[in-house]
Amino acid sequence: MDRIYEGMLGETPFYVTKLQLQHLPAIEKLQQEVYETLPDQSILQPLTTEEFEYILQGNGLMIGAYVEHELIGFRALLNPPIDNDHLGYDCGIPEDQFQRVLYQEISNVSPHYRGYGLQKTLATVVMNAIDLDCYDYVCSTVKPYNIPSLKDKFSQGLVIKGLKIKYVDKLRYIFYKDLQQGQPVYTEKQAVLMGDTAMQQQLLKAGYTGTAMYEEQNDWFVLYEK
Repeated sequence: MDRIYEGMLGETPFYVTKLQLQHLPAIEKLQQEVYETLPDQSILQPLTTEEFEYILQGNGLMIGAYVEHELIGFRALLNPPIDNDHLGYDCGIPEDQFQRVLYQEISNVSPHYRGYGLQKTLATVVMNAIDLDCYDYVCSTVKPYNIPSLKDKFSQGLVIKGLKIKYVDKLRYIFYKDLQQGQPVYTEKQAVLMGDTAMQQQLLKAGYTGTAMYEEQNDWFVLYEK
């Protein structure tokens, strides 16, 4: 397997490679292991076999971290089908550009290798592996108060473009990153309690973007800028 990254988890060496269809059994085994150990299983939407196959057959990109021959983590980017629920609509991306959009999909790290920042490392590796001749945008959805996942998105430079019901009945932040553009300059800012959905939706409608989050007095605030 071609190694696209090598590093250390404490004293343990690991490497990262692009995953193929033959890795599917190991991917699904790790997903199940991670899902079963979650205290709140509602924060993870496991992918089906068909969804994994779709990505691994060339509709996106999937990377895996290995210790020797054991898959210990993976991260996926999906080139989604273009339908009425496409996140491009929520992010103001022109429709004729939808084929240049990738979704940040599932990210799993084995419970035995937590605490080494592996998820963050895989985020950096997968974003650096995107072919910028083919893709211009990355989008993602995250549940409010899923703090690790929200931190993960902000750390990669994604920003909040929407907060609405997706997947039938689930409230989700919609994250976005333009891979071809630099950081915009903001002149106005406002912090809002993460639980105040109506106020955040009002700011987003007024052209604000969610750019950061912070904790204060045992609650979380989202910083909106314009």
